[in-house]
Amino acid sequence: MTASLSLLLLQGVLGAFDTLWYHEWQARLPSRALAGRELLLHSLRDFAYAIVFGSLAWVQWRGILAWLLIAVLAAEIVITLWDFIEEDLRRPLPPGERVMHTIMGIVYGAFLARLAPELAAWMVQPTGLVATSYGWLSWLMSAFAIGVFFSGIRDLVASFRRPPA
Repeated sequence: MTASLSLLLLQGVLGAFDTLWYHEWQARLPSRALAGRELLLHSLRDFAYAIVFGSLAWVQWRGILAWLLIAVLAAEIVITLWDFIEEDLRRPLPPGERVMHTIMGIVYGAFLARLAPELAAWMVQPTGLVATSYGWLSWLMSAFAIGVFFSGIRDLVASFRRPPA
């Protein structure tokens, strides 16, 4: 599980850079008139990541609950694909941002590939959330969960200040 969580943390670092450098600094999304839907999608994705970071840090989703985690992971993929379309419709992406999104897609795929055997093992266990800890990795993932949650709130609030277009 440590390899899965390490890939998830790398995804978090890349996502934080993407948000701060490209969305906030270069594109200034919260101040763009037509960024409402993109910001809403970002907030939904942030909340999904908050669940994933925060829960995988401390619990195993066993039995039928593994399917709930799979639903959150699948929702994140759908939101991201929708966000790609929305970005292409609303604003030109700088080449670096497009490359960053591609790298993040590769890392997320690697994370899912490493997580899949864990999920398969959890599915056959009795249903429940089972406490676990990965030491400093759990604490770092918790910090990422808090950060992405507050980023989601910021994007959600900003999305309501913009027309959905």
